[in-house]
Amino acid sequence: MSASQKTPSSDGCLIPTLQGDEARFVDQVRQFSSDYLLANTRAWEEARAFPDDIWEKLGSLDILNMTVPTEMGGAGRSCTAFVSACRELAKGDPALAMNVAAINALCLGHIVTFGSQDQKDKYLPGCMEGKIKLAWGLTEPDAGSDARRVKTVATPMADKPGYFEISGEKMFITNGGKADLIIMMARTSETELSAFLMETDQPGFTVTERINTVGVSASNTVRFELNKAVAWHTPCTFEEAIGLLYRGRLGIAGMALGIAEKAHELTVEYSKQREQFKRRLADMQSVQNMIADSATDIEAARLLVAKGCAMLDRGENVVSISSMAKLFASEAANRVTNRAIQIHGGRGMTYDYLVEKLWRDAKLTEIGEGCSEIQRMIIAKQALR
Repeated sequence: MSASQKTPSSDGCLIPTLQGDEARFVDQVRQFSSDYLLANTRAWEEARAFPDDIWEKLGSLDILNMTVPTEMGGAGRSCTAFVSACRELAKGDPALAMNVAAINALCLGHIVTFGSQDQKDKYLPGCMEGKIKLAWGLTEPDAGSDARRVKTVATPMADKPGYFEISGEKMFITNGGKADLIIMMARTSETELSAFLMETDQPGFTVTERINTVGVSASNTVRFELNKAVAWHTPCTFEEAIGLLYRGRLGIAGMALGIAEKAHELTVEYSKQREQFKRRLADMQSVQNMIADSATDIEAARLLVAKGCAMLDRGENVVSISSMAKLFASEAANRVTNRAIQIHGGRGMTYDYLVEKLWRDAKLTEIGEGCSEIQRMIIAKQALR
């Protein structure tokens, strides 16, 4: 290959290429993210809220039915398309990408996989249209990475088969303050946990704190109490419910990848425009080294994420690869955004440049849906089997 030839991007080589309707769908999401989300992301962060109509907008674009099979009225998207959509959304607003990833992989995934026909009939149409807002309720004050420490208790209702009264406390629940329906994890005995569908419009549900975070601030993250809140059981074991995290982790990996790509794009552009010592930053070797490291981080993350999606689409075991993809992509996003700040210098620390927001938003990807330390434990356990 001659020096003038450009090495082909892995997007068209080793990474599976989306075709037909799925390719058009991701193009539509990319345009929506660029035209609408990016234009509003600062305002939403300042308001610490999304507009009320955002969910129905997402529903109208088929962004809230990606993981629902066509026979249930959904789009039945591949994992590759789902994660690609999360990646594109993150370039416009990472907080919204985080919500979309959780809603599709965990919330809708749970109803589709474990819900009864009556539960699907009641909730799926409204959820896919954005009329029923969703959240996933696992984390508690004493149960985060150690999920089995959940103390929230579910007691069967003698006069209402299939329904339970749930009492306890949850915190760090993404979209919990806006949700109409929460997939709730609770203890059914000293040794067993399961999952329930709980509507929030009832006396037993009380939001006790809006949790303000340094990144992904528009997401309505809350702490809430449950006092004999009535919930509808979705028969499944705790291990089965938690198994949905594999696709969820790939969604967050896609989010991290989108953040890294946007920060890198902005940084390359800035380095070509900014001059110091009568030279562009892009002409300085120290800056070129950081750009090269970021480009390599992004390409490696793309490959890991793509492999995880392809394996899940083929029905293969993704326990290890989903953790690898999330671990590497999230840590890469933090390295890339940190370099972006460094190259922007003092300007990078100001509100006037988007890289500082991406830097703060990226941190969540190392924590949500299993922190980096948990991902390493999972990977090591699989390797040592």
